Amino acid sequence: MQKLAIILALLVSGVITSQTNYEKGMQKAFELWGSNPVEASNLFERIAKAEPNNWLPSYYAAQINIVSSFGEKDKEKLTAKLAKAQGLINDATTVSKNNSEILVMEALLNTAWVAYDGAAYGMTLSPKVAALYAQAEQISPNNPRVVLNKAEWNMGSARFFGQDTAPFCKDVERALDLFANFKPETAFHPKWGKERAEQILESCKN
Repeated sequence: MQKLAIILALLVSGVITSQTNYEKGMQKAFELWGSNPVEASNLFERIAKAEPNNWLPSYYAAQINIVSSFGEKDKEKLTAKLAKAQGLINDATTVSKNNSEILVMEALLNTAWVAYDGAAYGMTLSPKVAALYAQAEQISPNNPRVVLNKAEWNMGSARFFGQDTAPFCKDVERALDLFANFKPETAFHPKWGKERAEQILESCKN
């Protein structure tokens, strides 16, 4: 009985240590993100290898590569970043299927290609982006990032075709309302997007 108690205590201790290392690593990666996104991405990737059943580290490593690809003019660099991001998204999806947060990230990845060269990638990737948002919306209709990013994509499409973007402002407003009541599952689950929604809504008023 005493041996069993010792074994259980060691197992619990191991789990707590693992959780502590994970939490410390994630906090460090988020801290690095602002000053050294490349190192932050590398740290997220290392955490992902140590936590193979957790989709969040791969998700954030992908996000860093995707966000930094917007505005990139060098196609070789862009291709490398987005190929890496796609691999990380695939890893995250393997762990967590039908995840609206991951679907939004994949939609943003494809949007980065369209933003780089709309003439070359718009026709082929626009339907894919729309389908990813539709799938994400079906899974999580009240996820503020789903509502916001779908609205912003629709605004971009309307702008490209010379159409009015005003009809989508109400969707951004709804996203902002959803952000007000959104509670992430853990401290490390996605919660980004509120500031972006506020910026877009402000531009809607002008």
